[in-house]
Amino acid sequence: MTSASTTDQLTGKDPARVLRRLRGASSGLLVMLIIQFALGSAVSIYITPAEGGFGEAFSNGALLAIHAILGILLLVAAIDLLVRAILAGHRPVTVLSAVGLLAIVGAAINGVVFLKHQHDSASLGMALACAIAMLCYAAIMRIIPSPVRS
Repeated sequence: MTSASTTDQLTGKDPARVLRRLRGASSGLLVMLIIQFALGSAVSIYITPAEGGFGEAFSNGALLAIHAILGILLLVAAIDLLVRAILAGHRPVTVLSAVGLLAIVGAAINGVVFLKHQHDSASLGMALACAIAMLCYAAIMRIIPSPVRS
């Protein structure tokens, strides 16, 4: 874990507040991933997109479009958490958020491959990458203690 003075120097904020924000961002990512997983499951059951790549995500109905938009938002949120963890100097959270980001990128790549070629292995790749990302963000929540309520 990082020292209080290092955290203060890098972020200019109270160390407890920085940890609360890292935990909150991880919690938000975990919730977004759970929603994304549910949307992806519904997409795989109810939609058969035409082959063609990323553009097909927005031309096959609202469900797939929402799934694609949430994927983009997940990428942005994961990058934000990684930057915050680096600035805080919290190595375990930095490593886990980097792995989580890589898993989200892997899911996105598999999503584009699935839209382009409709390979079942790409669908499985999305699901497994999502599970890895969920595990990373859940582990961050376990590492950072829950704030004490008064």
